[in-house]
Amino acid sequence: MNGRRILYHHRIRAEDGQAVHVREMIGAMRAAGHEVLECALVRKATGDVSNNGAAKSEAPGFWQKLSLPRLATECAEILYTRKGRSMILAAARTFQPDFIYERHALHCRSGLLASRRLGVPLLLEVNSPMCDEMERLQLLRFPDLARKAEKEVLAGAGRVLAVSDVLAERLVGIGAQRTRVRVVRNGAEPGRLDDRARQVGRELRDRLGIPQRDFILGFIGYMREWHRLDRVIDAMQRIQSETLHFVIAGEGPVLPGLIEQAAAAGLAGRVHALGEVPAAEVASVCSIFDVALVPAINEYASPLKVFDSLAAGVATLAIDQPNIRELITDGQTGVLFDPGDEKTLALRLEELVGDPERTIAIGLAGRDSLLDNDWTWKGNAGRVLEAYEELR
Repeated sequence: MNGRRILYHHRIRAEDGQAVHVREMIGAMRAAGHEVLECALVRKATGDVSNNGAAKSEAPGFWQKLSLPRLATECAEILYTRKGRSMILAAARTFQPDFIYERHALHCRSGLLASRRLGVPLLLEVNSPMCDEMERLQLLRFPDLARKAEKEVLAGAGRVLAVSDVLAERLVGIGAQRTRVRVVRNGAEPGRLDDRARQVGRELRDRLGIPQRDFILGFIGYMREWHRLDRVIDAMQRIQSETLHFVIAGEGPVLPGLIEQAAAAGLAGRVHALGEVPAAEVASVCSIFDVALVPAINEYASPLKVFDSLAAGVATLAIDQPNIRELITDGQTGVLFDPGDEKTLALRLEELVGDPERTIAIGLAGRDSLLDNDWTWKGNAGRVLEAYEELR
């Protein structure tokens, strides 16, 4: 396949999992020999390359610092379509892309309008049913306008790339043409768990004062109330294992209360909060886990943390729901627990703590599954280009 010229458009301001996805995809596309031009108010894949191979973003600027009331923000999102279209068309005059790759955003029709003007395909990456999500969060101020734009973009894109089978079906119900929908999940880079990453992990474990023989349950991510991490503290009390530790990497509003709960339960010495972890250190942190926890996730997501734990070869303990079952076979490549039964998290965790050999085997099988399915950023870049070649 010849190298393609890809104009990658997004409207992301935050430096979170969305930014990780943008950097990884652009890096993988470029590594595959394609020329990628990032078109965005806040570019994510520019600057020096970090030690783990993912490009660093620029220092925070005006658009990242800008904070408006929700009503004003949504008005700006509506107006952005015109701005984004102009940016894409200006970039295309010299870049001359083979196609536009756009990350779907609320009210955003920029890529669709530009693709029609340029006569090139639009490949639309969709990570959520945006209008439904914002309405559920009570953050949608102009629902009729938002749904009209969403339906138009889903129907008009040459290919709609959903991150899960569950989401793909939902998008068809909203307006995407079934024959144009493809599933391109999130991914990981298994090669980042190298000797250096493992050494950094061993040093981290030593700093935390966790003996090598002890068992670590780990969580990485932003912590919200609905994650119900308080159940982990309850589970630790139930299991009563002096060698079980809970390592938390990330921030969030529930963290202070979780630390207080652990102290009240007499577990302060076995609950360790690392704070926010840079993307370059995720592989090292995962390497010290015996089990990686995915306690809750929305019903259509393709969680980065699942791919990170699979890539690290550690057993994944996750909520049992359809989008997670797309990635994990219970008891083989991971372990699932019933979110409706508060006791099952403790029971599944106790099984894993009590049978270390089985836990190791599940982790290794999970890594094999990731490799067999090519749930890597390189694999995802290949799937995007396959979708484009179908259109040709």
